[in-house]
Amino acid sequence: MKFVMASGPLSQLNKLISALCADGFFQPEPAQHAISPTMGYTPLMEENPYTSTLTAVRELANQFSIDLEAGKPVKGTVIDEKTREYIEGLDQRVKDAVAQNNALNDQLDECREAIGKYSHFTGLGIPLEEIFSCKFISARFGHLPKDSYLKLTKGYGDNPYILFVPASVDDKGYWGCYFSPKDKEADVDKIFAALHFDRLYIPSAVGTTQEIVDSLNENIKIIEAQKRELSAQVSEIWEKEGDRIRALYSKLQQLSNVFELRRYAVAHENSVFFTGWIPAKQESFLRDKMLKYPEFLVEIDDPETDGALTPPTRLKNFIAFRPFKFFVEMYGVPSYHDIDITAFVSITYTLLFGIMFGDLGQGLLLILIGILMWKKMGMALGKILIPCGASSMIFGFVFGSVFGFEEMLDPLYHKLGWPGKPISVMDSINTVLLFAIAIGVTLVVVAMLLNIVSCIKKRKLGSALFSENGLAGIVVYLSAAALAYAFMSHKQLIPSGVAAGLLAVGLLILFNKEIIAESIDEHRFVKPESISDYLMQNLFETIEYILSYFSNTVSFLRVGAFVIVHASMMMVVFTLAGDPKSVKGIIVIILGNALVVALEGLLSGIQGLRLEFYEMFSRFYEGEGRVFEAAKLHTYLEKKIKRV
Repeated sequence: MKFVMASGPLSQLNKLISALCADGFFQPEPAQHAISPTMGYTPLMEENPYTSTLTAVRELANQFSIDLEAGKPVKGTVIDEKTREYIEGLDQRVKDAVAQNNALNDQLDECREAIGKYSHFTGLGIPLEEIFSCKFISARFGHLPKDSYLKLTKGYGDNPYILFVPASVDDKGYWGCYFSPKDKEADVDKIFAALHFDRLYIPSAVGTTQEIVDSLNENIKIIEAQKRELSAQVSEIWEKEGDRIRALYSKLQQLSNVFELRRYAVAHENSVFFTGWIPAKQESFLRDKMLKYPEFLVEIDDPETDGALTPPTRLKNFIAFRPFKFFVEMYGVPSYHDIDITAFVSITYTLLFGIMFGDLGQGLLLILIGILMWKKMGMALGKILIPCGASSMIFGFVFGSVFGFEEMLDPLYHKLGWPGKPISVMDSINTVLLFAIAIGVTLVVVAMLLNIVSCIKKRKLGSALFSENGLAGIVVYLSAAALAYAFMSHKQLIPSGVAAGLLAVGLLILFNKEIIAESIDEHRFVKPESISDYLMQNLFETIEYILSYFSNTVSFLRVGAFVIVHASMMMVVFTLAGDPKSVKGIIVIILGNALVVALEGLLSGIQGLRLEFYEMFSRFYEGEGRVFEAAKLHTYLEKKIKRV
């Protein structure tokens, strides 16, 4: 990364921002972090003048269903008072069309609602105006349940003041109208209320209900024709104005983005500073470009020249490793001086997953699932499943397992001149567990080596040599591992006396690492305030280091344990299946494999990630960085920025 500091007249700030950010490789940094606060420079606090116009254009686009992102600024596109008047006029035309369309929709709703009410009573055959004009008779329209209708006919058949006329029938009861003298209206209403009569208020109209329904249907046809005509008018506007709206939006967005970036600048009187980061490979290009702008002074320096600013991080990886950036960023982005561990994670995670989930057939299934998740569902996890499935296939070949069939690959082994599968899991449990421990020791040492490299990059030689995750830690860890191996196998990798001596010296260094490391890194001698406190604190810290070495190593036993669990689960499946050639056996094997792939795949994925985060990352990786994100002035520059 290179740090860019540009200065010039405040009146030309927009021009400066456009020049620096137009190519999509400049990340702004608040200039107040790089400028002395005592010189009077302050951040710009301004209201974006393009916000309201952008909002109006977006509302226009929503009404027309215009894809605004597809546009580019047309040469000569100017945002002036005439442009704003054009947008306001077009906006008013659209609002009028929308209001008219909403009014037609309201009319449609009213017609359909009325049809819903009147259609229940088309069987009456009585003009409604005659019913509603009665002076001495009241009418109530509604729904009467079937049980209530039976009660009405049996219990109130002799009541001369009650007359219920059914108009239509549904599953729950009768739609109809009851009549009563107006002076008996209250009493009759009480009776029908007790019978659970559900009253429906219908508007008065002229004609029978059937005639009214027919008239409403005709109205609906007229309204829908008006909507189609209005839609055609809107489409015509869209055909004429769509390209110009897109061009205006793109230009407005560009101007708005430039104005938003002004908040990164600091100004004093008519002078302004604008700062940011660029990739080192873009330095010469930017220098040549800024020669065209003599009114601006541009300085480009290494980030180390200003320790107050932390450069952002650009993760650059081989294409096969890029999917695992997902896991790295879950833990944290590496800082500028940290190691990009994406490649390390991709290799170790794929290896651990393949060992724990070693099955040739199920690994192939994982690859297919990963491709489906990636291509069809757009899930980043799908890209990770593909190499993990390939690793599972490799170790499935080593373990001789194909969808749990342990003997399927025997003919292939014999053709290769082998007596059988390289490793029979259930016959080599101790070997599998010891192999897992060996993997753990190797990966922990690799993690400490990465920490040494990271410390050297950060110019912390003391920590690289004398910390618990530095050279002294490696000596202690490997010496202890050699002694443990000699004790368990009665074989010495190195003479036990030498291992014990190295262990003692390493522990002594770790006990005093605070004084030794800081005297080198900080160039000062740290004198303990209290000898007793110093001894107790460092004793407990040394014990903690030893326990962490032990716990980290033992954690890798889960790798071997999952190998055994995987084989055991498939044995259970085949035990339940019985005859694998029977219909029952085939169904059980298919379902059992599906269960194992889902359950064991999830557990292996989680445990592999846990080993990465807790047993390895904790030794060398901080993840306190921030991602390099170039400013975008144009929406269509996104692909170009990604290639930088």
